[in-house]
Amino acid sequence: MGTCPIRCQSNLEILENQPEPVSPALQESLVVSLCNYPSFGHTELTMCIGERLSVLTDDGDFMMVRSTSTGCESYIPTNYTTKVTHRWLFTGISRCKAVELLLQPNNQNGAFLIRESETNRDCYSLSVLRRTNSSYLDCVKHYCILHLPNGWVYISPGLTFPSLRHLVEHYSESTDGLCCRLTRPCFILGLDNAREARPVPITARRPTINWKDISRSVLFKRKRTESDHSLVSEGLREAITSYLQMTESNDHSWDT
Repeated sequence: MGTCPIRCQSNLEILENQPEPVSPALQESLVVSLCNYPSFGHTELTMCIGERLSVLTDDGDFMMVRSTSTGCESYIPTNYTTKVTHRWLFTGISRCKAVELLLQPNNQNGAFLIRESETNRDCYSLSVLRRTNSSYLDCVKHYCILHLPNGWVYISPGLTFPSLRHLVEHYSESTDGLCCRLTRPCFILGLDNAREARPVPITARRPTINWKDISRSVLFKRKRTESDHSLVSEGLREAITSYLQMTESNDHSWDT
């Protein structure tokens, strides 16, 4: 029996691409500070890097915000902030700023965020903190997240996911080539400290399929009736087909 050249994660025991409910708290868009403000010395800070801000007014280029840590209000440029969704997707930040945020002392080994790639258009980057016992060796690793033609995403071509959320869930359970397992999203002051020590629910372990026991004829079987369920969904079949086309290899057959 040959082995399947691609591994895909599943949310259900039969691989159906049905959307799962996402907590409203994770869907909420947060505004987070990207710097200490004001930045010049000998002045009391009214806003700290990496803290959640309450937006009072937004004029486009500038906004009036209130600090959740100091309670002070400031009128600041919009580019001093970033919008965060799902707790880990940071909009419009650079690689350097991602490093600065993750190296803040409240972040532990495996803290991470996802951002838009600066070098690959329409792609993302996963930034992960690898913290060691010796602080001078602490570093942030970056991994490019690419898209397949059908919209699925991957870091390694041999392991694809239907969404960024599924990718995060998988690498929260296994390193699978990363520098370390993802543990928690990048710390946000004024949000995480209000949750005491309760961890953010990132993943839930679910059963997977032993691909070595699956033949090609069963894998690509089409549904004929409502009761005749295929082992995998149409979306997963498309992902595998896209991968095989991308690798341009003829040696990808299973025994039947």
